[in-house]
Amino acid sequence: MEDSPILEVSGLSVEFDGRVVLENVSFKVYKGEVMAIVGPNGAGKSTIFRALLDLIPYQGKVSWGEKIKIGYVPQKLALERDMPLTVMEFLKLKDSSGSNIHKVLKRVGIHEHIQDIPVGVISGGELQRVLIAWALLGNPNVLLFDEPTSGIDLGGEETIYNLLHKLQGSDELTILLISHDLNVVYQYADNVLCLNKQIVCFGQPNSVLDPKGLAELYGGEAKFFRHDHERNHHHGN
Repeated sequence: MEDSPILEVSGLSVEFDGRVVLENVSFKVYKGEVMAIVGPNGAGKSTIFRALLDLIPYQGKVSWGEKIKIGYVPQKLALERDMPLTVMEFLKLKDSSGSNIHKVLKRVGIHEHIQDIPVGVISGGELQRVLIAWALLGNPNVLLFDEPTSGIDLGGEETIYNLLHKLQGSDELTILLISHDLNVVYQYADNVLCLNKQIVCFGQPNSVLDPKGLAELYGGEAKFFRHDHERNHHHGN
C-alpha cells in the first residue's frame, strides 16, 4: 500500500440553512482500501459523498491524489417502468462505444440478452449491476457506493457485495461505501468511519465497532448480532 493517501479530508464541515450537517470531519483513504461509512439516519453520510464530488459548498479541505477518476453509484435511481430506453441505450448516454459497454456488462455479470430490455422493467439487482456498469465506464480508480444494496433482497445483497469485492481485487480499485449492514462492514471493509455529524470512531472494524462504540454511535439503542464468518481478504497496513 502506498504511503501517501489518494484522498485526504481535513476539517470538513457542511451547513444547510444554518443547520450543521457535518462538523470538523477528517480522514485519509489509501489506494486499494475499502472504507465503509456507517451511522444513524441523518448522520451526514450521503452529504460526505456530495462534498467529495464537489456538488455542494463546504468548509475545510478535500484533497484527491493525482490522476484520480471517480465512479459513483447512487443509493437508488427512480425509473418509470415505461421508460423506453433499453439497458444498452441507457449506457450509451455515457459511452457511445458498444465494445466498452459489452466489456463492463461482462465485468458486472450481466447477460447480454438484458442489454435489449428496457431499464424500467429489469429487477432491482439487475438495475444495481447496470448502475455499477455505468460507474465503471471511463475506467475509474475510485468508486463511491451509497447503500449499493438498498431495496435488494438478501440473496441479491450477497451477490452485489461479492461483485464489489471481486472488482476491488482485480482492478485495484479504492472503494468508499455507505452501508447500513454492519456484517458487510466487518467482512469487506479495511477501515470504517463512524459518523453522526462528527466522527464518533475511525479505524479497523474489529477494533472500533465494539459494543461501546456502537452504543455511542447509535445512542445506546443499538443491538447487533454479528454473523460468524471470517474476513475473506487482507490488506497490508
